Amino acid sequence: MSDQDPSARFASTHKVETRSSSPFTIRPAVEADSETIANLIRELAIYEKLDHVAKATADDFRRHLFGPRPYAEVLIAEVDGEPVGLALYFPTFSTFRGQPGLYLEDLFVQPEHRNKGIGKALLQTLAQITRDRGFGRLEWAVLDWNEPAIGFYRSMGAGSLEEWTTFRIADESLAGLAQGKHKS
Repeated sequence: MSDQDPSARFASTHKVETRSSSPFTIRPAVEADSETIANLIRELAIYEKLDHVAKATADDFRRHLFGPRPYAEVLIAEVDGEPVGLALYFPTFSTFRGQPGLYLEDLFVQPEHRNKGIGKALLQTLAQITRDRGFGRLEWAVLDWNEPAIGFYRSMGAGSLEEWTTFRIADESLAGLAQGKHKS
């Protein structure tokens, strides 16, 4: 990622019409959106029943998304100028394909704005960004109990990777491994 303005990385702000004719826009986030990003992520954590582990702050997003080395990018969906959803994503690299891709870390649309095409427009925009950058794939994870999301993603043509299991190491286990103090 470069230090350039996020709007320069994202070709243009996309305006889309919902089924109810209420316009919504999708635009790249800017540093002033850090509090909005934190609030939408908190809403997502509550929806996913993970609010007990969500500790990110607006300052965290400000530092890691808009600092000297941005680690991810965010698209903001707005209805009548009010933020109602987001997509947070970052580049990956496939050694088997020999090319980069995008990883969608979080996609969230507030419940009262769902079923209006906003989630689909966020995914379509990410697909466009993926292709515009010459990347080979867009991927993400979804909680196995989240049937509405799974159905939505399948309707977009996504398939699950049943043969893969995601592993994670964090906090004390990460510190222990880094110090060579892991369980054998």
